[in-house]
Amino acid sequence: MSTWRDMKRKVEPYTPGEQPKEKDIIKLNTNENPYPPSPKIKTAMEKVCNLRKYPDPAASDLVEAIASYHGFSKEEVFVGVGSDDVLAIAFMTFFNGKKPIAFPDITYSFYPVWAELFGIPFETKALNEKFEIVPEDYYGENGGVIFPNPNAPTGALLSLDVVCDIIEHNQDVAVIIDEAYIDFGGVSAKELTRKYDNVLVVQTYSKSRSLAGLRIGYAIGNREMIQAMNDVKYSYNSYTMNEPSIVLGKAVLEDEEYFQETRKKIIETREWFKEEMHKLGFTFADSMANFIFASHETVPAKDIFQAARDHKIYVRYFNQQRIDNFLRITIGTREEMETLLQFLKEFISL
Repeated sequence: MSTWRDMKRKVEPYTPGEQPKEKDIIKLNTNENPYPPSPKIKTAMEKVCNLRKYPDPAASDLVEAIASYHGFSKEEVFVGVGSDDVLAIAFMTFFNGKKPIAFPDITYSFYPVWAELFGIPFETKALNEKFEIVPEDYYGENGGVIFPNPNAPTGALLSLDVVCDIIEHNQDVAVIIDEAYIDFGGVSAKELTRKYDNVLVVQTYSKSRSLAGLRIGYAIGNREMIQAMNDVKYSYNSYTMNEPSIVLGKAVLEDEEYFQETRKKIIETREWFKEEMHKLGFTFADSMANFIFASHETVPAKDIFQAARDHKIYVRYFNQQRIDNFLRITIGTREEMETLLQFLKEFISL
């Protein structure tokens, strides 16, 4: 009998948000940006003409553009196919000790998947009753630390002082700060990579840059960390970034005015939506991301989730301990959020 089944890798995979095929829906379940990317994309598309050949394995133009935008050297920037790719390579590169790595119990659900996939021991640290990270929980010995800021799916933000406190107590291991949502609130920890040689900051084009469909992520860290990540990358796939991503990713960074305009719209809609949700009896952490993580005082989250879905409004529900009565609701356009609010008012009053 064949024994290949005994040798296959068995993992519990990450479950991405639903991508419905229906038309005329309001999609608020995967934290995508409701606005299109910069119009400069159209002009830049004309420069994508080299698809017959392999792309630059170093993605030099994109790396240099990101480095220049953030004020770093190209040797301090790593790019990958979305921040998921960047984070996975960071896991493989830096989390190779025998001690367990540490991350929050309620956080980006890909972290435990990668840990299991790569055979990395890990421990989760419980958020407090306000869904906030407790920095003291990360003071002990560990094999590395990773956390999102703002956190996902809660949206809670750590101040840079708290981030520094966690780093100060973990200077012998890699500390990875996942900033997928930092453009919607708070200050990036990227400058801390100049002070600490063990800190890696990861960002993405998928949220604030409106390019979730193109898959561009990047990391900022000291040269040694970035070189180590490139060594791992080139050990399994030299051509991770395709030509359109390199060209269009560079073009988007050249339109700061449009970026700030759409970012401001989302933040303003989020703050207005928070007020309206409080009026309806919802509670949630003070999200600084492009979503809120809300629970109603009397109506179960699962019931709201299903009813909203029946009305072609998609939000995210996690059937998971501690958060199974919460909904993560992406901030869409003002019109989309008004439609959601009207549905909620009618459903809750039934």
